[in-house]
Amino acid sequence: MFKPVRLLPLLLLLSACASMLPKSRTETTTFESFDQARAAIESLVPMKSRREDLDSNGFKPGKQANVIQLTHADVVRRFVPSALLRRGDLNPGVMACLEARDACQGLEMNVVRIKKERLGNFWADFFNFNRHSETTGFRFNAVVLLVNDTVVFRSWGGQAAVHEVEVSRNPLGPFQDIGPPVANSTATGK
Repeated sequence: MFKPVRLLPLLLLLSACASMLPKSRTETTTFESFDQARAAIESLVPMKSRREDLDSNGFKPGKQANVIQLTHADVVRRFVPSALLRRGDLNPGVMACLEARDACQGLEMNVVRIKKERLGNFWADFFNFNRHSETTGFRFNAVVLLVNDTVVFRSWGGQAAVHEVEVSRNPLGPFQDIGPPVANSTATGK
């Protein structure tokens, strides 16, 4: 008598089973794209925007992950790194923050949306014959300086498009890595 349960392992063996390959993602933001995060920061107007505008733009200091609160000392270290820099070289918002001393606060925001996916044939990947990984997404960072809850400076940067492809082929599959240690131990007499 034919049993459907015995057919399942055969079907798995014969199929590519790409859906069984590992996938991972890293998300520390509600922003769907780099441009959306950039537009949120650029909408802050120095000397006019308030702390509440950060919340309404999608950056929620104290509630969102990966937001570093910078003290006045942190701002000094970041923006005045050497004696070669003169006061006139600094942005007026940075100068206002430095002069405000303890009323100066900075926020450094690092937001990431990365997806890593293994592609190809499950069995070739599982037995280490052929592995194909693709990483896509974006990384965005911004610095906002505030004096008494008023934005005095904002700056942004990051990586708008992450696209990395990693392909490894091992003709010997699971036996690929046992060659060199065996060769080395026989050459040294161990």
